[in-house]
Amino acid sequence: MSKFLKEGYARLVPYVPGEQPKDRAYVKLNTNENPYPPCPAAQSVLDDEAKLLRLYSDPESSELVRAIADLYGVSEQNVLVTNGSDESLAFLFCAFFDQKRAVAFPDITYGFYPIFADYAGASYEEIPLREDFTIDVEAMLRSKKHLVFANPNAPTGLKIELSDVRRLAQSDPDRLVVVDEAYVDFGADSAVPLIKEYDNLIVVQTFSKSRSLAGARLGMTFAPKALLDDLKTVKYSFNPYNVNRLTEKLGKAAIEDVAYFTDCVNKVKKTRTEAKVRLESLGFFVLPSYSNFLFARHERIGGKDLYLALKDRGVLVRHFDKARIADFVRVTVGTDEQMDILYAALQDILEKTTR
Repeated sequence: MSKFLKEGYARLVPYVPGEQPKDRAYVKLNTNENPYPPCPAAQSVLDDEAKLLRLYSDPESSELVRAIADLYGVSEQNVLVTNGSDESLAFLFCAFFDQKRAVAFPDITYGFYPIFADYAGASYEEIPLREDFTIDVEAMLRSKKHLVFANPNAPTGLKIELSDVRRLAQSDPDRLVVVDEAYVDFGADSAVPLIKEYDNLIVVQTFSKSRSLAGARLGMTFAPKALLDDLKTVKYSFNPYNVNRLTEKLGKAAIEDVAYFTDCVNKVKKTRTEAKVRLESLGFFVLPSYSNFLFARHERIGGKDLYLALKDRGVLVRHFDKARIADFVRVTVGTDEQMDILYAALQDILEKTTR
């Protein structure tokens, strides 16, 4: 690092994205992307909009925001779109949390939360998951800090009920409750309707998973108007044109094609159910999943060794080094054909493994 970097940033430990190796063709089951393409209407947008890229995008993303508000039954004043949901999370960490206004989140969850906290100069508490890897709602209720959590959680895939989200929101009106719903469409109930009841609730979603637009970078945030105005202040102080023209149009098309969205989600859920059965038949312990991935371990091979053995066979999964989950791998639900390649690779590995 250079001598000019600010001291606070010098201590940052950056987030490590899922690897994208270029040395060979891989079956890519490591970054929770949707295995199916965007809806046909979204794909048709590209040619029509390409010639308009000389113009700035609409800083309010008005057409997209209107479509989102209509679908979710909220006011346009309650919707903010961002360059991926990570940008929204960054905005809210910077807007609301610091050394005096501390935040709490689970100890095993999306790895960006502690990084965002450090980036914003915020103190934070990590609340351990229960022994069964579920979020400890009671411990979160006891905490006096602002709360951020993913529902369903990552990398476990487990969820909490909407009634628990309600309990957290109403437990203390003077603290924020942020629900990161990146995977909500695959099996959990969204807390978006609750923003009409609680003025301390923020819900963040993404187009990357269920709507197949990970490469377009688009997120959406739902909140009461006062909180959303705060986030807009941060946005307009950072980048007014944060969502590009193509992404605005792609997002609108994806939001409006409900039938295609539903079909893709149902295919992922069907394959997920079948994959859990297949993995368990191979001797894996697999957590119940309400997301588009499975979290699994096998008593005969450690998580890192399994990840490396699969990579050697052309299949990418995700491994995390945290001690409590080091024996697990996270497997994105792919197409049925991709999953068959995974099963064959696992069968080969296990036949050659003695732990």
